[in-house]
Amino acid sequence: MGTESRIEKDILGVREIPGDEYWGIHTARAFENFSISGRKIPRELIIAFANVKRACAVTNNKLGYLDRHISEAIEKACREIEENDLISSIIVDAYQGGAGTSTNLNMCEVVANRALEIMKHQKGDYRKCDPLEHVNLHQSTNDTYPTALRIAVFRLLKKLEQNITILQESFQEKEKEFAKCIKIARTELMDAVPMTLGRSFGAWAEVLSRDRWRIFKCTERIRVINLGGTAIGTGMGAPQDYVFRVADELRVITDLPLSRAENLLEATQNQDALVEVMGMLKTHAMNLMKISGDLRMMAMGPDGGIGEIHLPAVQSGSSIMPNKINPVMAEMITQVAIQVSGHEHAVAWALGSGQMELNAFLPLVALDMIESLVILGNANFLMAEKCVKGITADEEQCRGHAIRSRAIATVLVPVVGYHKATEVAKHMQDNNCDFITAAHKITRLSLEACEALITPEAVNALGTIRKGKKEHE
Repeated sequence: MGTESRIEKDILGVREIPGDEYWGIHTARAFENFSISGRKIPRELIIAFANVKRACAVTNNKLGYLDRHISEAIEKACREIEENDLISSIIVDAYQGGAGTSTNLNMCEVVANRALEIMKHQKGDYRKCDPLEHVNLHQSTNDTYPTALRIAVFRLLKKLEQNITILQESFQEKEKEFAKCIKIARTELMDAVPMTLGRSFGAWAEVLSRDRWRIFKCTERIRVINLGGTAIGTGMGAPQDYVFRVADELRVITDLPLSRAENLLEATQNQDALVEVMGMLKTHAMNLMKISGDLRMMAMGPDGGIGEIHLPAVQSGSSIMPNKINPVMAEMITQVAIQVSGHEHAVAWALGSGQMELNAFLPLVALDMIESLVILGNANFLMAEKCVKGITADEEQCRGHAIRSRAIATVLVPVVGYHKATEVAKHMQDNNCDFITAAHKITRLSLEACEALITPEAVNALGTIRKGKKEHE
């Protein structure tokens, strides 16, 4: 088998194709038509597409619609793609018209030509294994592409869930570590009541727990597929026994809880579940953005700002300022969150733009959803490993901010009343003294009693227990 060019033809004419390439004429035209971004089809989608093509070949063989030798060669070619081989032969641009037809045809041609090699035939000898007659047998782009997308999304959702768990657990560890560290809370960026630093980290862990549950529930929406529906969901062009069996074969191959849609026509028309999932991804992204902003603010300084925590130093922060360290991991998280938010808007718009029996804009949906899942998954893991796990507290700074803040006088309200507590705050301001000193002087409470009001146990108590008050029966 040499590298001489070969001639292939389609309904538009003939083209010369490099002899050593696995792609063919349909791919060549799409590559030229959509020279848009240089961005390739996501690897996760390509691997999922290979799963789909393999399941179709297995089903067609078992039902007697595809010769065993051809089927086995197609299956082997698909496995090679699943193992990250041949992926470089999927060359069409990620931005493309045709609802993903160019991607499907690129896959079909690569699988067919590799299968031909496996069967000891020349690439392009489509009489022996044809991209459309054999690799795409009983299929359409309109059922294979959405199915592959859902497989890719499902797998990335599971990975994201795992990485959210890692981040959540890292915050939970810090919650325990900082359980005794008194600090001042802030509302609307102004001093509020005292709390512990551990409670801050516990709150972040809790919101991540909700995100983790949301992502888990998303898989229920994604596991329903329209494979077998062919062009519009009626199954036209495919035998009934194939339609009812192909999803089962795909479930075995992927080891995912995939389920054929009850209404294949509806499942081909509407992709609202993908919008729903993107909404959950955006929610998680916004939570990460808020947490990252809080961490940056609490670490601000270290000498001229709040400086209550220290984020781990992972790289130099300036090319001119000596010893400067920036909160780069938190900044990265913020940018990821902004990007995911933009993707959510693009996906919603694309899916709302579908017409009649098909949505033509799934390539954009695939690109933005998969990128969102990949960068969110990586961001969670890196935030845990390179940021949260290395955070240390400046307990002296935390306590210092707390006892010098006039807002801490709030702890006196249940004991001496609002007006006397206000006097304490005013005394702190006028005399530039801390809470313990002012409270002792104004209220005549002992120093020990004043200290007791701002212990971790006191500030973490859920409400105030009034001694001597009878409990309701």
